[in-house]
Amino acid sequence: MTKLIIQIPCYNEAKTLGITLAELPRQLPGIDEVEWLIVDDGSADDTVAVAKACGVDRVVSHPYNQGLARAFMTGLETSLQAGADIIVNTDADNQYRAADIPKLLEPILSGRAEIAIGARPIAGIAHFSPIKKALQKFGSWVVRLASNTDVADAPSGFRAISRDAAMRLNVFNEYTYTLETIIQAGQKGISVASVPIRTNGDLRPSRLVKSIPAYVQRSIFTILRIFLTYRPMRVFTALGSIPIALGFGLGVRWLYFFAMGAERTRVPSLILTAVLLVIGVQLLILGLIAELLSVNRKLLEDVQLRLRRAELERDRPLADSIRNRLRKSDLELDRAAKPDPPSG
Repeated sequence: MTKLIIQIPCYNEAKTLGITLAELPRQLPGIDEVEWLIVDDGSADDTVAVAKACGVDRVVSHPYNQGLARAFMTGLETSLQAGADIIVNTDADNQYRAADIPKLLEPILSGRAEIAIGARPIAGIAHFSPIKKALQKFGSWVVRLASNTDVADAPSGFRAISRDAAMRLNVFNEYTYTLETIIQAGQKGISVASVPIRTNGDLRPSRLVKSIPAYVQRSIFTILRIFLTYRPMRVFTALGSIPIALGFGLGVRWLYFFAMGAERTRVPSLILTAVLLVIGVQLLILGLIAELLSVNRKLLEDVQLRLRRAELERDRPLADSIRNRLRKSDLELDRAAKPDPPSG
């Protein structure tokens, strides 16, 4: 039996949540059970009340606002504990068309991928400015470079995740989960598929993109942090090669003049050469240390995955048994409520 949980991270979404939930499906091909989960990230409005009025199956709340990335991870953990085989994440502002959820599920149900990410038609979205469209494309290109995946729309939050992939994901960034999870997937050998999807009209301004300069600054910081976390040797090698190249060039220049018997000793150039070479070598050493630390992080993540699997799989048979009993009871009640057919 395949169970799907659709999770929606929410922060003060009372005005748009009802519209989003009205579009969500309760039945899908290839899925035996569909549940809705709301992650309330410390909302101060009636988000929870709206969710319950719309028939949401599960609501989990943060005591205060902790950011989109934390809400996303809380949703994954709750969904795994609830026995989800597949988790679909979408936004509360009804940006993504719920009718495209079957498109997201197809790569996972067919075994082609463990994560499917909806690729929006960025060029055709009217409320995206040209700068934002360019940044979206640039960010996706950087993520493809860092993750060795072919994801067309890396910032998209409309995605489906298999149970095994969800267990292996960790998000350290507090700003957003979209970029980091893709790069993690590529580093861990989790197969990722990009699926073309449609979008709805704009209901409210983006919470992440409050201003273009702030968005650019946070995006650059996020991408740099991701590279330092998952590709430290590449970053420090690139940084270290600059002073090494400059120092080597100055050194060659000094040797040339020294060999030509120049009267000037050019001691400042020689000192600058030594300083640049030392800086470059130190950056390379830092890169090597960071690479060794990343190996240790991978070992810790492997231990965490084993513990998570043991805890979740231990409780899953009990949850499945309870669910099957409830379903059997519902069927018996339905039969009892139906009148007996008239005898011939």
